[in-house]
Amino acid sequence: MQRAATSAVGPVGRRTVTVHHVRAVLAGARRAGLDLVPLLQEAQIPPLLLGDDRARITPAQFARLFRALYRTTRDEFLGLSCVPSRPGTFAMMCHASIGCRDLGAAVERAAVFYGLFPGGPELALEVEGEQARFTVRNTFDGDEERFLSECVLAIWHRLSSWLIGRRIPLAHTAFAYPPPRHADEYATLFACPVRFGADRTGAAFDARWLTAPLVRDEAALDAMLRRAPFDLLSRPEYGTTVAEQVRRTLNRRLRESPRLPELGEVAGRLAVSPATLRRRLQQEGTSFQQLKDHVRRDAAIAGLAESGEPIAELAARLGFSEDTAFHRAFRRWTGTTPAAYRIASGG
Repeated sequence: MQRAATSAVGPVGRRTVTVHHVRAVLAGARRAGLDLVPLLQEAQIPPLLLGDDRARITPAQFARLFRALYRTTRDEFLGLSCVPSRPGTFAMMCHASIGCRDLGAAVERAAVFYGLFPGGPELALEVEGEQARFTVRNTFDGDEERFLSECVLAIWHRLSSWLIGRRIPLAHTAFAYPPPRHADEYATLFACPVRFGADRTGAAFDARWLTAPLVRDEAALDAMLRRAPFDLLSRPEYGTTVAEQVRRTLNRRLRESPRLPELGEVAGRLAVSPATLRRRLQQEGTSFQQLKDHVRRDAAIAGLAESGEPIAELAARLGFSEDTAFHRAFRRWTGTTPAAYRIASGG
């Protein structure tokens, strides 16, 4: 299959997706007895990657898989609930909510809307003092990996932010189950502190956001729905968190030079002290070194999967002085070698 052309410096800046999410999104199709191999082939995802906990894929691969599953299952829940959700349900919920006076009214209308359908998410909006909490009260019988519950929470946050035209900062997210093996992915997914073992799954935020007016019209909604739900599921970067600003700075530099800046240089660009930058990143559940590793990891995976750039040139472009150092880092990131990953991905 012909691949999209990449820029001269290769793909940079797109977050990769853990294989845990690939397995989770396939669970409904597997339980329904569907042949997964054609779905993976359409998405250009090597089936062998599913057996390695450290494997990751590009957002483009995950989007293709999501769309293939949607088309095959004809179910907006992708077979992860005991009762399917007919195509168009999410769109009608959006159309029902967009005319509301403010975000609070829109969220409450969305909760009432989905409450009309058996087997759907049981949503609730609670306000206690200055804090609001959006919760997903039920679990889905076919959602063993809790992927659908997490999708509902993530899409609610993205959609709410999109409706008011500003990212809503979350005070924390909470999940009604023990931390999974890929628990470190959650802080990146939601950009806030994460709690496990809570009484219910939900997200807390400043209640003042509920009075924010909706700024989108029907035309904007139609355009958004043509890209949904994947564009909502993949976390957009508004540049409002410190981690997003650091990652954007690192990605910009990587397009220009293989030498990534040190913490002090980035702190200076953001007009804060190194200690302050370090502390704020820690509050967001990450670190400067982790962000540097992730930027290089994601660029490496995208380069191998989506371009024909020679491995030696890719390694040099990402700042590795020797091929062996790149091989060691890539194996640490993904559990395999760059050559094996490229062969498996068909890159």
